[in-house]
Amino acid sequence: MFPTDSKEISHLAGPEALPAIKERVKLPVVAIGGINRDNGSQIVDNGADALAVISAILGHREPGLAAAELALLFNRRAQFPRGNVLTIAGSDSGGGAGIQADLKTITLLGSYGASAMTALTAQNTRGVAAIHGVPAEFLAQQLDSVLSDIHVDVVKTGMLFSADNIGIIADKLQQYGKKIIIIDPVMLAKGGAELIDREALAVFKKRLLPGAYLLTPNIPEAEKLTGFTVSCEDDMQRAAKTLHQMGARNVLVKGGHLAEGTAVDILFDGKTSASFRCRAFSPKTPMAPAARWPRPFPPSWPKASRCRRRLPAPRNSSPLQ
Repeated sequence: MFPTDSKEISHLAGPEALPAIKERVKLPVVAIGGINRDNGSQIVDNGADALAVISAILGHREPGLAAAELALLFNRRAQFPRGNVLTIAGSDSGGGAGIQADLKTITLLGSYGASAMTALTAQNTRGVAAIHGVPAEFLAQQLDSVLSDIHVDVVKTGMLFSADNIGIIADKLQQYGKKIIIIDPVMLAKGGAELIDREALAVFKKRLLPGAYLLTPNIPEAEKLTGFTVSCEDDMQRAAKTLHQMGARNVLVKGGHLAEGTAVDILFDGKTSASFRCRAFSPKTPMAPAARWPRPFPPSWPKASRCRRRLPAPRNSSPLQ
């Protein structure tokens, strides 16, 4: 499919040749040659039934993670719902955050949402009145029930509430071999209420953060995790790099708290940074992440995303993008 150093190539078919091959060959078509996470979408979109990959997996520092990234690409051709997402978070009785907002967003983006609840909250658009934590043993039962039955492609975490809960989550994700873990380190409610204590924060940084495929802190959360003030874009860059050094594979620092007309998010993948900019505004729907944009992102959202990148045009769609 693509040039590669692992073999001599006499004929380079390229992904564009796959549709014609599929018409003439009735057997499953396996594509090979120079395929990786970033160009694999071209192969899948052109009809390959499977990918044969060597260097992109064996040359990766985490072969299991590289294989998981490639496997996700086949969800692009699946019927809706495309892929299964498990959200582990607290319940928001107001419906604007937590499990409720996660499930709305997962559904709008075309996937199937499962959930495990870490806490119950009594809250509305004005603040949090009370929090009732879920016993860690019951959280473990929820996770076992879902992960032993449903093939979960991606795990997303939100408010985790307690050190015991965080330890259980870390253990279960390792037990079931989950690699694509999106961690939103929820620590403060919109009204300012603390949602995690010092002990839980310490366990989070030691047990869960190092397993993050993507860590998505806002400014206050980035400050809590790094221990320094974030007051400008340069500070956001520094925070992203610091959090990557703490173990997160990819870091998205969300700059809404610094917004004055334009909101900026910083994405760092360990090598390069990208800046996403868009007009800052307050949604009419209270506290609702799922309602901040007028429509769900399309499958090719890097090409039509909510913000413009300051870097050159994005690469072919990868799981992270």
